[in-house]
Amino acid sequence: MRVSFVAGNWKMNGGRASNAMLLEALSAGVPGVEVAVMAPYPYLPQCEQVLRGGRVGWGAQDISEHESGAYTGEVSGAMLRDFGCRYVLVGHSERRMYHGESDAMVVRKAVRACGAGLTPLVCVGESLEDREADRTEAVVGMQVRALLEGAPGEILDRCVLAYEPVWAIGTGRTASPEQAQAVHAFIREEVRRVRSSRAVTLPILYGGSVKGANAASLFAMPDVDGALVGGASLDAGEFLDICRAAVAVRAN
Repeated sequence: MRVSFVAGNWKMNGGRASNAMLLEALSAGVPGVEVAVMAPYPYLPQCEQVLRGGRVGWGAQDISEHESGAYTGEVSGAMLRDFGCRYVLVGHSERRMYHGESDAMVVRKAVRACGAGLTPLVCVGESLEDREADRTEAVVGMQVRALLEGAPGEILDRCVLAYEPVWAIGTGRTASPEQAQAVHAFIREEVRRVRSSRAVTLPILYGGSVKGANAASLFAMPDVDGALVGGASLDAGEFLDICRAAVAVRAN
């Protein structure tokens, strides 16, 4: 597989002044790899203003499962498209954990994103408790199968998957390249059972304390196709180092 995509998830961080410096630094992009930032809703217009016409894409961190209507506080896919979004995170572990999003809801959001012309980055991953109890494949497999069984075939063609072990998000702990590869290979095999052709082309990103120092070793794994970067995406130099690592590994 080729390393093809690096996305940065700002989470609930940022401000207009700091965003401006970060986005300007990123705006030229890194030739040879697809790059995107996933910003909080209020800063999507700023992303559009600075990044429009460049190599770096942008997207949102969530999407409503509803197309429109009386859903106060929700943001629809059409609204995201109004601000030039190409991507949206779906099913991030923090949404699942703090907002009670079920696998079924994640599937509905992925379907809604595709219907709005967005590319959903569908997140899956296990907790530390699951990892220590040897339930990684059971938990991740259930999350992946929900998408495979609940979404129409064309939705899978548009999705990107992101494996984010919950125990490695924002903790400084990172899955070893071998641990990441094992789960990525497992995910790809689950997809292969349903559609072998898509299993070959489906991008599967790794997320969980990815930094410039460990990116190349992660990207060297045959089933790791890029990264969903958290805290390091708020540091332009660090984020660009990760992108350059992706380009270097892809070139080899």
